[in-house]
Amino acid sequence: MAVRGVQLYDTTLRDGTQQEGMVLTVQDKLAVARHLDAFGVGFIEGGWPGAVPKDTEFFRRARTELLLENAELAAFGATRRPGGLVTADPQVQALLASDAPVITLVAKSDVRHVERALRTSLAENLAMISSTVRYLVHAGRRVFVDAEHYFDAHRVNRDYALECVRAAAEAGADAVVLCDTNGGSLPDQVHAAVADTLKQTGARLGIHCHDDTGCAVANTLAAVEAGAVQVQGTAHGYGERCGNANLFTVAADLVLKRGIEVLPAARLADMATTAKAISELTGHPVRAADPYVGTSAFTHKAGLHASALRVDPDLYQHIDPAVVGNRMRTLVSDMGGRSSVELKARELGYTVAAGSDSVARASARVKELENKGYSFESADASFELLLREALFGQAADRQLFAVDSWRVTVEQGSGEAATEAHVRLRIPGGEPVVAVGEGSGPVNALDRALHQALDTLFPALAGLELTDYQVRIPTGERGSAAPARVLATFFDGRRRWRTVGVDENLVTASWHALLDAFRYTLRDSAESAARPRPAVSLPT
Repeated sequence: MAVRGVQLYDTTLRDGTQQEGMVLTVQDKLAVARHLDAFGVGFIEGGWPGAVPKDTEFFRRARTELLLENAELAAFGATRRPGGLVTADPQVQALLASDAPVITLVAKSDVRHVERALRTSLAENLAMISSTVRYLVHAGRRVFVDAEHYFDAHRVNRDYALECVRAAAEAGADAVVLCDTNGGSLPDQVHAAVADTLKQTGARLGIHCHDDTGCAVANTLAAVEAGAVQVQGTAHGYGERCGNANLFTVAADLVLKRGIEVLPAARLADMATTAKAISELTGHPVRAADPYVGTSAFTHKAGLHASALRVDPDLYQHIDPAVVGNRMRTLVSDMGGRSSVELKARELGYTVAAGSDSVARASARVKELENKGYSFESADASFELLLREALFGQAADRQLFAVDSWRVTVEQGSGEAATEAHVRLRIPGGEPVVAVGEGSGPVNALDRALHQALDTLFPALAGLELTDYQVRIPTGERGSAAPARVLATFFDGRRRWRTVGVDENLVTASWHALLDAFRYTLRDSAESAARPRPAVSLPT
């Protein structure tokens, strides 16, 4: 049965930080929480106060620095210790001291964990659950209980697992969250266990899934279909081992595919921006293939797709990318043909006629160069220069300067190797320009030499910065004589973009990528000097 009024609970700041290599400062956590709140989640789990000093500090600072408009802040912790008094348990008291309005308790539900890990009796575990929940509810807190390893527990000893749920619900827990802690369940198993638990206990249930079978999102949706009213997840599926259910994917699926408003539909329009902002704070980039928010989520390459997209984008897209704040992209390759080139030209702001000669020239040139090892899929700047040459004939940007010669020398003495680049350029109507650049290697030296020669003539180049440099062997050949493909990333003060160069000589391939970058930066200046940029259509 489909459920309405489902709560969206984020645990990025606690469970998500269990991911290998993820270390967040308190300031980072506060910033991530603000983005999640603006996105519209209902609950933000901030961490485990009392157990983790950084989390204790987070809740202390959150009192004055974190003003939430949509979400409630939740503190995570455990039930009281076996054989102890809840009023004297330091961890429970730390939860209250956090001043979080919501407290989420983790509790054992699997008899094996109770007896072997907790080392107490089954009856005492039930008492620990009920007494801790009752105490916190009496203290004015809203309490959720995470039933750890629940799906394993339900399989091994169903009756006891159900007793744990009843103990939490009868003590006043607002919801009992069934956790697939090992991440080993499949959707049909999750659906059956949630439906059975709901039928037997009548409790409000939630779901928390790990992704060890690659089914965390599917398991979450199956639980909602079976009656769960709270879904837990993390931004980008962050978490230990294989991660958690991806909160962005779950939210979009529920809103767009199931009509369940876990957050206002209008908030989805900011989802891709939120996803990127959080990834920058965590230092873990958005995967290109992430559903809805990845750069490849609405990216098309094959010619058959591109041809249909030109007629109607909905033919190969399950939603309008703008609904989730993303956009459609077209990759230009030898697979794409004329339709891909036409779509890419429009994406870059050029209006071209379907089936025009200019599109055919650009498509033929793409196929020719990709046969030599080029790849324009990630090099939009180089493709745009190729497109302009197909549209205008002799590229206008080449009229600003021409290359007479260049060379690079590397000299190794007793110390570090010294690299020096010499470039000789011709400026129409002026004297030849000769410049020398020294750098940490051939590419750095050539980059500096070009800046030395051109920055005073073309001020727009002063802010151009090479930020990344990758080398691949594109043809499958081996050995030092194989052609090299260089993909260079640049930042021009506003955005990042890439160029590509290919040659059997690695330095020459790098030179081609550098030249494309300088010419791409000057493209507007070139058009002013040569011809105005067409606003409506381009010649065929």
